[in-house]
Amino acid sequence: MSTILFVLFFSSCAADLAEIESDFNQGNYEEAIDDLGAYLFFHVTDVKALHIRARSYEEMGMLLEAKADYERIIDLNPEYALAYAGLGKMELEAKNYKEAELLLLRAATLEENNFDILYMLGRAQLMTEKYKTAERFLRMAKELNPEFGKLHFYLGMSMAFQGDALGAAAAFNTYLRFEPDQITGHYNRGFAMMRAGYLQWAIEDFDVVLRKNPEHWDALAQKGLCLQKMGDAEGCVLLKKAATKGSQFAQEIKGICS
Repeated sequence: MSTILFVLFFSSCAADLAEIESDFNQGNYEEAIDDLGAYLFFHVTDVKALHIRARSYEEMGMLLEAKADYERIIDLNPEYALAYAGLGKMELEAKNYKEAELLLLRAATLEENNFDILYMLGRAQLMTEKYKTAERFLRMAKELNPEFGKLHFYLGMSMAFQGDALGAAAAFNTYLRFEPDQITGHYNRGFAMMRAGYLQWAIEDFDVVLRKNPEHWDALAQKGLCLQKMGDAEGCVLLKKAATKGSQFAQEIKGICS
């Protein structure tokens, strides 16, 4: 009799999954996790509930708990694309790019029209130097959400690394149209151009940043690095100045001027 009362009591207290999902969407992650504990007591194989809890754990920085839920989902349903995507996102943020790429490729084969999956996969493949396929997946993501500004930044990088300077410039220009903070937009475009070897174009962007904010020491350091790579002695002068002003990037690489 006591067991029946226990079950009836807790089943009556368990929140409805729609209410829990609403809490998650409103950013009430701790409340969602608490309610899911009761809900999953009676619905132990509900992968949607596990997914909401995994996402809530992620938002709260409880990554081990999130990973355990994602892995539990895959055990229950190996075709659940968003569980692979969740694990892939965690690996991407941890800079484990090869692991991220494999997980996101699996997710993309299961759900090929998901913007987030395609976008993250393109970013992962940039970091594993698969520039051509990175461009392909980023273009697929663009078809789904062409208004997502940062996508054009990574698309530009994928083309820049393939030597397509004009295509990269067009993508970076599109990125700048979406980027409301012109300093950030020019800094990121300059950084991408520098990474791709277009040093003079990169310097032009860093100069825009420095005209708007002469104390942007990281921009000064990046400009210094470009000049140093071009054999201009002024590069080391700028790097040393940026290092003394607190640029961590400059402090880390100032040894190249020794």
